Amino acid sequence: MRGTPKTISLPRRLICDLMRASMDVPFVSLSRSLDIRSLLEARAGALAPAGWAAMFVKAFALVARDEPVLRTVYAKWPWPTLYELPRSVALVAIARVEDGEECVLPQRISAPDTLPLARIDAEIRRAKTAPIADVPMFGKIMRATRLPLPLRRLAWAVGLNFGRQRGNWFGSFAVSSVAAYGGGELHPVTPGPFIVSYGVVEPDQTIHVVIRWDHRVTDAAPIARVLTRLEHVLNAEIAAELRAAGPKPIRAVRT
Repeated sequence: MRGTPKTISLPRRLICDLMRASMDVPFVSLSRSLDIRSLLEARAGALAPAGWAAMFVKAFALVARDEPVLRTVYAKWPWPTLYELPRSVALVAIARVEDGEECVLPQRISAPDTLPLARIDAEIRRAKTAPIADVPMFGKIMRATRLPLPLRRLAWAVGLNFGRQRGNWFGSFAVSSVAAYGGGELHPVTPGPFIVSYGVVEPDQTIHVVIRWDHRVTDAAPIARVLTRLEHVLNAEIAAELRAAGPKPIRAVRT
């Protein structure tokens, strides 16, 4: 069948490189529905509620602050080792349209547990709308993606296999979701070590969360505890920050 050849765009080339880098990662996953009743109440009363991606980014980083395994990556060079990063670095999957093509680009947020929720949310929203050249992470990764294939492979190998560079290039965890497009149980693939995905809020005030992780780094029991802790942080620390930001103004009712 005769078709039409199409050039692979830079954003699509990035995904090709990302999938190649993820091929050998032994991922396993654990999913659970979290009760977020308190978080929903706080968010409903907030004047400018943060988006779901921002809330999950900060909540996971807060859990990781007390769970060093969530800041640990597997590195191959100079020999296979587990490398603990001093702080969390999030990569958020940002859906955009570039030159008429839908694509996904990663936005890097360093130490989100130390940042105000509003700032994390602003960084994510800016990454969705600002020109690529105005987002430092996008510019950095597009420059690497423009390299010839041998140099691109070398850049990815350095970024992936030296523990010190993993946080700079790929972060300690990623957040990706299709909840804004109708939801579904997403099991995304990355070079690891951790990726969090969430669905839509259900009528019973729960939200389904999936954590995928590199099995070389940890096992299922710690991740089960992480999900329990994540539920608590969403309903406590994140909900409290939403309340502290100020309630919605109450409209006067004329009689």
